[in-house]
Amino acid sequence: MQDNIVIKGAREHNLKNISLDIPRNKFIVVTGPSGSGKSTLAIDTIFAEGQRRYVESLSVYARQFLGEMQKPDVDSIEGLSPSIAIEQKTISRSPRSTIGTLTEVYDYLRVLYTRIGKPFCHLCGKPIISQDTETILETVKTLPNGTRIQVLCPIVKERKGLYAKELLAMRREGFVRARIDGEMHDLTEDITLNKNKRHTIEIVIDRLIIKAGIERKLTEAVNAAMRFSSVVVLNLIEENRDIVLSKTMACPECGINIPELTPMFFSFNSNLGACPKCRGIGHEPLNEYDDTPLSSLKQCVDCGGLRLKKEALSIKIDGLNIGQFTQMSIKAAGDFLNCLTLNDRDSFIAQRILREITNRLEFMEQVGLSYLTLDRLVLSLSGGEAQRIRLATQLGSSLSGVLYVLDEPSIGLHPRDCAKLIDGLKDIRDKDNTVIVVEHDEETIRASDVVIDMGPGAGVHGGHVTAMGSPDEIMNNAHSLTGAYLSHGTTIEIPNECRTPTGYITLTGACENNLKGIDIEIPLGVLLCVTGVSGSGKSTLILDTLYPALCNAIMQTNNVVGRHNAITGTQQINRVISVDQSPIGRTQRSNPATYTGMFGYIRELFSNLMDSKSKGYTTSRFSFNVKGGRCEQCKGAGIRKYEMHFLPDAHVQCDVCGGKRFNRETLRVRYKGKTISDVLSMTVSEAVGFFAAIAPLKEKLMLLEDVGLGYITLGQPATTLSGGEAQRLRLSRELTKRATGKTLYILDEPTTGLHFVDVEKLLRIIHRLVDLGNTVIVIEHNLDVVRCSDYIIDLGPEGGDQGGYIVAEGTPNEIMQNPRSVTGEYLKKRIS
Repeated sequence: MQDNIVIKGAREHNLKNISLDIPRNKFIVVTGPSGSGKSTLAIDTIFAEGQRRYVESLSVYARQFLGEMQKPDVDSIEGLSPSIAIEQKTISRSPRSTIGTLTEVYDYLRVLYTRIGKPFCHLCGKPIISQDTETILETVKTLPNGTRIQVLCPIVKERKGLYAKELLAMRREGFVRARIDGEMHDLTEDITLNKNKRHTIEIVIDRLIIKAGIERKLTEAVNAAMRFSSVVVLNLIEENRDIVLSKTMACPECGINIPELTPMFFSFNSNLGACPKCRGIGHEPLNEYDDTPLSSLKQCVDCGGLRLKKEALSIKIDGLNIGQFTQMSIKAAGDFLNCLTLNDRDSFIAQRILREITNRLEFMEQVGLSYLTLDRLVLSLSGGEAQRIRLATQLGSSLSGVLYVLDEPSIGLHPRDCAKLIDGLKDIRDKDNTVIVVEHDEETIRASDVVIDMGPGAGVHGGHVTAMGSPDEIMNNAHSLTGAYLSHGTTIEIPNECRTPTGYITLTGACENNLKGIDIEIPLGVLLCVTGVSGSGKSTLILDTLYPALCNAIMQTNNVVGRHNAITGTQQINRVISVDQSPIGRTQRSNPATYTGMFGYIRELFSNLMDSKSKGYTTSRFSFNVKGGRCEQCKGAGIRKYEMHFLPDAHVQCDVCGGKRFNRETLRVRYKGKTISDVLSMTVSEAVGFFAAIAPLKEKLMLLEDVGLGYITLGQPATTLSGGEAQRLRLSRELTKRATGKTLYILDEPTTGLHFVDVEKLLRIIHRLVDLGNTVIVIEHNLDVVRCSDYIIDLGPEGGDQGGYIVAEGTPNEIMQNPRSVTGEYLKKRIS
C-alpha cells in the first residue's frame, strides 16, 4: 500500500479541481472558514469514494440493502483504505435504543446478571431457593378442588426458528397438544411457524381436575414435564392464568417462582423480560415512533422507568438490579465494578464479562462522556455526544489500516475534556490508521500531524487548498487564515469593559437532574456565558428549567419545567426566545429562501414583471409546490426517484426540467437576465449584490451574510443544513423582527461549525442584540466567546453526579482569578 492518499482533480460542490497528497497513518485536520469546502473534501469526496468502492465490491444481492452510492466528482483517488465516517447524525430515533444497548454494555450486563446475579422475591425481598419435585406437588395440591388445569412443559422460550423437528419429536413421545405463542395447536396436524419471529412452545403433558386421589396422576405429569424442562407451567383453564413452578428457584415464604435465568430474561425487547405495562419502553405514552417531546414523557408506574418485569428486577449483584445499574453514570458504573467483591466461583465466571464491560466504560470516559448514564435515550443525545459514542466503539476495536473521517468531534466539549478526545484520536492513529478530522478547535488543530487549510473564503470563494503542512508550517504561511489566528497575528477583539446589568431574574432551588438545589441571579442587558465541563448541568439549568419557566411566566404557556422553587423578576422582559439547532424543515421543499420569507418577495417580484403581467401570471405561478408554474413531471422537486428492484432506488435529475423545478413557460420570465430557478441557485453572497435595489430582500440577505451563511444557496434543501447552520438561520430571522429591547435570547453552542473568522462575525451580531438593550444567554465552550462575555456562570466541578453546583460566577477577569474554576484556568492560558 502506498504512503499517501493521492487525490487528483476534485471538483465536488465548490472544490476548484484540487489535487493533493495526504499522508497515510497520520492525524490530519481539515480546517477553514464555514463553507470553504472542508466537509466536501473529507466526507463528500474522500469518504464517499472509499464507501462507494466497498459497496461496489459486494454482490448484487447485498447491494439491494444499501443506499445509493454516487461517484464523487473527482478524476482519481489512489491509496484509499476501507473508510469509516463518524458523523454527528442522530444514531437512532427508537425509544428502545440507549447508550447501554448501543455500546453493547447492556448485552454484557445481561450475561453478567444471568451468570452471577442473586435472585430475591419481589414481594417479600427474601432470597429465592430451588424447589424439588415434592415441593412443586405440594404447591399444586393447595389449589381448590374442582380446579381444571393443564400441565405444560416449555421446550422453547422466545426464540426464532421453525422447530419442526422438536414438534415431531414431541408427537412421537405421545403428546397430542401444544400451546404455541399462547394458542392451542393439535400436534397431529402440520404446524408451520415463521422462522423470523420469536416463538414460545409449551407441550401439554396432561389435563387434570384437582380432587382427592389425584396425587398419582399429578406426580406422573410433573415428572414427565421434568424430563424435558426444569420448569412446569400450570395453566388454570377457567382463569386463563399460569402458575410457573421451577425446580430451580422459589421463595420459601411466598412461593413465588422465577424461571431459569437467561440473558433474554433481562431484555426489555423480549416478552420474557419486558414490563407488561409499558412493553419495555419505560415511559408513557407508549407510541414508539412519534415525535413526542421527551419532557412530556412520564415514567411507567409499574417498573419505575426501569423497563423490566418485577421478577427480572429482583435479580441483584451487590444489592443492585440491572435497571438500577444502568441509572448510574458511566464513571460511577466503572467505579462500582472496580470495587465489586466476588467469591472465587463468581470471580472465575465473570472475569471475562467484566473486562468487556469495563473496557467499554473506559473508552467512553476517554472521549469525555463519563457523565452520561447507561439508560440515557440515544435520541436525546446531541450530535457531538452521538459522534463520540461512535468514536468510543472504534477505540474498542482492533482495526488497523482503516481511514476514519470525523466531523467536528469536539462539539459540546469543554477544553479540559477535549484533551482526552485528542488522546483517543491519537490512539486510533497509532494502530496504523489514518484519521481525518474536520475541525475548528484550536487545541485539536495544534495537536494534529498535518493541517489542510481550505479557503480562502466560503462558497464560490472557497474550494482551494490555501495551505498544507504541520501546525507550525501553517502558522508561518502568509496565505493561511487559520495560521494567522493560531499564531495570534490575527485575534478576536475583546471588549474594553464589561456591561453593567440593568436588572436580575432570580431562580431558586433548581434541582432537576444533577442540579444541587442551586440559586442563581441572571443579569439582564448583558452577554451572559454559561460554562462548565461536559455534563455539569448547563443545559438542564438553562434549557430545561429557566427557558420553560420564563415562557410560562411571560407567554402563559404550559411547558414542563425542571424542578425549582421559584422564579422572580420576569416582568423585566417581554419576550424569551431559544435559538436552537433543530432542523428548520424535514422535506426537500423547505429551504433558506422559504424559511426566512425571502421567497415571497422574490415570487412577488417576478409576478410584477411586465412579461408576467402580459401573460396573467400571479405569485402562485412561481411556486414549486402548486400546479401551474412547476414542472409536473417531478412535481417541482427537481429530481425523480426510480425503483431499481434488486438495486437501490436511483435519484436522478428530472429529465424534463433539468433539475430547475419549473416548466418551460415559467422559466421564460427573467429578472435582470435570471430565471427564478437561477435565483434559487444563487449563494447568499451573490444574491446580496443582485437584489441590492430591493430593500426588504437586501436586509434579510445581509443578515444571513452577517451570521456567516453567505455561502449557502437560497434554494438549498433544509435537510442538507447542519445544526449550526439551522441555528444561525433562526438567529437571522429573529434579527428581522421589531426590536423591543426587552428580549432574552438563549443560544446553545452557536459556534458549532464556525471557524475563527466566523466566530468574530457571530460575536458582532450578538453584541448588536445586547447593545439594543436585550439579554443574550449563551451556553458555550468556545473560549473566544467566553472571554468576550460580560458575565460568566461556571457550573461543575465535574459532570454527572459530581456536577450541578455553581463553581464560580462573575466577569471573565473574576473567573480567571477563581482557583475553583476549570474554565478560568483555560481562559488564563488562552489569554497568556
